Amino acid sequence: QVQLVESGGGLVQAGGSLGLSCAASGRTLYMTTMAWFRQAPGKEREFVASIIMDYGSTFYAESVKGRFTISRDDAKNAVYLQMNSLKPEDTAVYYCAAGPLSRRSDRYDYWGQGTQVTVSS
Repeated sequence: QVQLVESGGGLVQAGGSLGLSCAASGRTLYMTTMAWFRQAPGKEREFVASIIMDYGSTFYAESVKGRFTISRDDAKNAVYLQMNSLKPEDTAVYYCAAGPLSRRSDRYDYWGQGTQVTVSS
């Protein structure tokens, strides 16, 4: 089992920045990829970014490319999402996930509880 705990959400004005953190514990040796997804009210959960833990390769949704940066700290078993130039459409609950490399949420085995990000216009 892997436990994931997110932190760092909040309220920010459009154009501002926020950083999210995800701390992993448990059987982290078996994590190959960590990712961030988000879910806005009335919408399906969507892929935001992912990182391959061993190699550091990163992948982004087109909607966030150039604005968001995913990174990792192997020593702390942590993943981060730096969000810049935020837009109101970025408002959602953001979830950290661990599993195989995929942009599909149903492929991920472990999930955090989510953290709210609200961007005001």
